[in-house]
Amino acid sequence: MHDPHSERMSHSETRAAGGLALVFAFRMLGMFMVLPVLATYGQDLAGATPSLIGLAIGAYGLTQAILQIPFGVISDRIGRRPVIYVGLLIFAAGSVLAANADSIWGVIAGRVLQGAGAISAAVMALLSDLTREQHRTKAMAMIGMSIGVSFAVAMVVGPLLTRAFGLSGLFWATAAMALVGVLIIAGLVPRADHPLQHRESGVAKQALGATLRHPDLLRLDFGILALHAILMASFVALPLALVERGGLPKEEHWWVYLTALLVSFFAMIPFIIYGEKKRRMKRVLLGAVAVLLLCELFFWQLGTSLRALVIGAVVFFTAFNLLEASLPSLISKVAPAGGKGTAMGVYSTSQFLGAALGGILGGWLFAQGGLGMVFIGCAVLCALWLAIAVTMREPPYVTSLRLPLSPAALRDAGLAERLLALPGVADAVVVAEEGAIYIKVDTEQLDRTSLERLIDPAPAAC
Repeated sequence: MHDPHSERMSHSETRAAGGLALVFAFRMLGMFMVLPVLATYGQDLAGATPSLIGLAIGAYGLTQAILQIPFGVISDRIGRRPVIYVGLLIFAAGSVLAANADSIWGVIAGRVLQGAGAISAAVMALLSDLTREQHRTKAMAMIGMSIGVSFAVAMVVGPLLTRAFGLSGLFWATAAMALVGVLIIAGLVPRADHPLQHRESGVAKQALGATLRHPDLLRLDFGILALHAILMASFVALPLALVERGGLPKEEHWWVYLTALLVSFFAMIPFIIYGEKKRRMKRVLLGAVAVLLLCELFFWQLGTSLRALVIGAVVFFTAFNLLEASLPSLISKVAPAGGKGTAMGVYSTSQFLGAALGGILGGWLFAQGGLGMVFIGCAVLCALWLAIAVTMREPPYVTSLRLPLSPAALRDAGLAERLLALPGVADAVVVAEEGAIYIKVDTEQLDRTSLERLIDPAPAAC
């Protein structure tokens, strides 16, 4: 048995976090690899039009958005593993369908089926089952990093795989990765003794109303919707711009994305450190959205040579990666105590809706007015986001904690009020059915000893 208060992750926790991060990475790799190649290689498919290529790029987001929360709820009832297995097999089936397609409609059907394997909520719930409270943030950060790395790898590997094996080969590789995910869950990820059902790991019906009425959470939800809409729409136009304006053959696009992503990864780090250390995340967010807006205008007016397009891509991905990393952190800061799981569920749904909207909108705009119209449309969306985000309050710089309560503490009706009177405690809510209290604390101001004394004033002798 490992010490429940140990500061280090146990072997089983490390296996769980690493295994689930790999499952996420393989699945997202399969989703993202299509982005840099579908606009160019998809033109060879029967019935392909710009609008339908855009639909194929974003189609997975529709089913993902619709099914993500229901899959999470089902996993609470029948178990995490069956839902994850079924989701990965559905994803693999979608990949096989797309691999065998000789028309754009077959690829769209495959992408829709891929999205129906919506396992994100079930994976995060399983991670909560397998990790202790004090290590959960670290474990979730591992999954967040795996998604970021998979995006970067997909931008490079997608064009290389497609050059070697065609679109069909790309989808076969995606199917294989989903099956590897099944093997990882079966062989590497430990089994949970009993599933936890708490408000940090999944959507709670009781918290849904408050989440959907929270102005700053809604601003952030619109932000991730806009960000992924801009990304998908830009990938309708950017690969074509590299061919038409930059004269770069589609087989060579991988080095542009590799350059852009490597430079942007290191370029965004100082801004994240500044925002967190100086507590100026709102300023960082607004600056990144403004840079994204300028990038789209730059692509529209000045992206007429390969050099200009590469420079634009580097700056675009710096702003994109900065926003992609910052928004989940802002959600967890802004969400009320006991509402983080629900807030993240709504946020993820917004993200997938944005992907669907961006692909469809990008394809339609391209059909109406070519590359320039797509970049103008993305710039308008950036401007709208900027107008909405500027009214957001500076987020509280707090950490979420979930602490178990003794039966005596649960009967104490005034516990939450007394906790709120402590310096550094921003929010507190007792959830009797879980036997726990959720609190939001500013770790720079909090006296942890006073907090623990209030929650458990007379600990039993060991």
